Amino acid sequence: MAIDTTAETKAIARYIRMSPFKVRRVLDQIRGRSYREALIILEFMPYRACDPVLKVLRSAVANAEHNAGLDPAGLVITQAYADMGPSLKRFRPRAQGRAYQIRKPTCHITVAVSPQVDAKS
Repeated sequence: MAIDTTAETKAIARYIRMSPFKVRRVLDQIRGRSYREALIILEFMPYRACDPVLKVLRSAVANAEHNAGLDPAGLVITQAYADMGPSLKRFRPRAQGRAYQIRKPTCHITVAVSPQVDAKS
């Protein structure tokens, strides 16, 4: 089986109940790093957004391993971004019969991995 070295494999988690701003804070730390480095970073970061990002990263690596036949040890995160999903609209009761709207944001997390290119050639 031929291995395509330019293949980029991705995974998307949709409708995650978290603000995309908070998720981007985590994604900025792992973008461009190797799979092993990213696992260590996500393991010890104190943010709640690390759990869904870790899940998407593992899914992208599993896709690369199963569908493209790539070795997980040689994978690098090429793309990692969080897009805004639909907001859940809720209302909070206030004084004198008023109601304030509360938006509960969702996001779509995308992580793409590809094999590390050697600078030797």
